[in-house]
Amino acid sequence: MSVTLPGIEIPRDAMVTDRAGDHTTALTPVVTGKAEILPLVETVLSWDLNRGSLPGVGVSLYLVKKFTAYGRVLEGNLATLYGLLPADSDLRCGTRATLSEAARRLYMPPSGGSERGAAHRAQNLARLIRALLRSTGSAALVPADEDAE
Repeated sequence: MSVTLPGIEIPRDAMVTDRAGDHTTALTPVVTGKAEILPLVETVLSWDLNRGSLPGVGVSLYLVKKFTAYGRVLEGNLATLYGLLPADSDLRCGTRATLSEAARRLYMPPSGGSERGAAHRAQNLARLIRALLRSTGSAALVPADEDAE
């Protein structure tokens, strides 16, 4: 059996249950590309957590893992760009705030087992992915500070 989100199928073998800890983990830590992540972000942000049916916990936790892996890559890229920003750049403050939020959210332990909690965590990470992409795009447009270390 597989789970299908609008236009996206999550294969059954993407998850395995750990009998000792009785939790779900990804078989392989594959980092998804931007083209695959953006539709997932839009789908997750379209969920209405106050009305209607919520996605299953497994679906939400699968997306949390995808967003976490991709977010960590973006965080590393943004940290590199941050080091290249001119010291007097207005973007440094916003970029630093985004990196701080990423450091906090991307390393939190897995969310609980409720449908609402897992979906909420997925939405928060989807918002973080958007912020990381926006900051990375903005920082990449600024000429590097030649004196940056």
